[in-house]
Amino acid sequence: MAKKKDALTPEQRLQEALVPESEWPYKVPENWCWTHLGNYIDFATDYVANGSFASLKENVQIFKEKNYALMVKTQDFATGFTQSLTYTDKHGYDFLKKSVLFGGELILSNIGSVGKVFRVPYLEIPMTLASNSIMIKCYTDLDYDWIYYYLLSPLGNELLLSITTGTAVLKFNKTDLKTIPLPVIPRYEQQRIVDRIESLFVKLDEAKQKAQDVVDGFETRKAAILHKAFTGELTEKWRNLKLSINSKWIYKTLNETSIDIIDGDRGPNYPKKDEFSSEGYCVFLNTKNVTKQGFNFETVEFITAEKDAVLRKGKLVRDDIVLTTRGTIGNIAYYDESIPYNNMRINSGMVIYRHGNEFYKPYLIFLYKSDVVLNQIKKMQTGSAQPQLPIKIMKELQLPIPALEEQKEIVRILDDLLSKEQQAKEAAEAVLEQIDLIKKSILARAFRGELGTNDPTEESAVELLKEILEKEG
Repeated sequence: MAKKKDALTPEQRLQEALVPESEWPYKVPENWCWTHLGNYIDFATDYVANGSFASLKENVQIFKEKNYALMVKTQDFATGFTQSLTYTDKHGYDFLKKSVLFGGELILSNIGSVGKVFRVPYLEIPMTLASNSIMIKCYTDLDYDWIYYYLLSPLGNELLLSITTGTAVLKFNKTDLKTIPLPVIPRYEQQRIVDRIESLFVKLDEAKQKAQDVVDGFETRKAAILHKAFTGELTEKWRNLKLSINSKWIYKTLNETSIDIIDGDRGPNYPKKDEFSSEGYCVFLNTKNVTKQGFNFETVEFITAEKDAVLRKGKLVRDDIVLTTRGTIGNIAYYDESIPYNNMRINSGMVIYRHGNEFYKPYLIFLYKSDVVLNQIKKMQTGSAQPQLPIKIMKELQLPIPALEEQKEIVRILDDLLSKEQQAKEAAEAVLEQIDLIKKSILARAFRGELGTNDPTEESAVELLKEILEKEG
């Protein structure tokens, strides 16, 4: 029968705390050792450590408006502690004495978003732990630093998942948390590891911010390019060189152009839910099929040839344009020869633009994606719960119409510029993914002693573990 912990000698406690080499997750430098998290930290606690659910309900009153103490939730870290904060009063704070926070502690999400780790900020208000998380209390600030990075490392994440249970909702408890293996690192090496990680991360974060700026600015740059295209700025030099064409732009309302606007069949034969299938004769478009980027056929619904035959309006022919007019307004797509379906119909929340000899159709597609048209649509749309753009109002849209040759030049330039912008965005997104992988690699190497910072002549971490165990004693 194993001796009680209090009855063990210091040497016996040390041997009990050390993980046998055969059970190490991986080999570490000779002056490191392995223990379990619970042997090294001061304690781990959570909200329910303060009492039964009944006593918590009776003694802890929760407020949405500011009160005596902040109840720290893992969601608060995502908002920078600026939104949807939760508070309790002085009585609740005093009752939650086992989970009081002062700043610097580690908080782990242990229900739902398992694997997220946070450092508690230093705030000028009393703080206590909210539910659905575990707080780790360490003996020194440096311990918080390196254990934080360890838990974020690939091994740390893997170990947290290994103690997780549940299928619908993942969770782990503080008892199991204290059993996960932890490398014990000589004290000075801990600081060097933290310094090296943070030095490398600063450089990576700078690169990440630049890449993120490219991704975040994509829509803004795209909008600026489109605005220049449809205010004449993009082709100004081209016009000056093409003296043989009519360089003057004209402006017409949609109603004044030769475009025919056709809406869908809204009569008694409109397809019912049970008349759609995943295969069939005619594609019946829904809102998912007409996006800001054009047609999307990931999910397609069909109707039979018999149902198609009894419907009157709304059948597409090649060279038609589809515009959404209800719910999500202004999405536009071009039914050209590249579309693989020969039979397609619009639903009741769309219209067809047909003919329009004064327009090069790709020009019209780009025009409707620009603020020149989108700003007009925003002002014209009706309804709030479900916005709509009635045909009668739509006809008043003001459209810039350069010569057909210039329209084609505008499309050529836009295809080139927007393609380059898309490539830059995709390259920046690849950089962001690569930076995340590099960070994981740095953390993995850090806790294997592979960052080039370890001094093998330093005192063994076993001595540090002895000091920790004496504090516990």
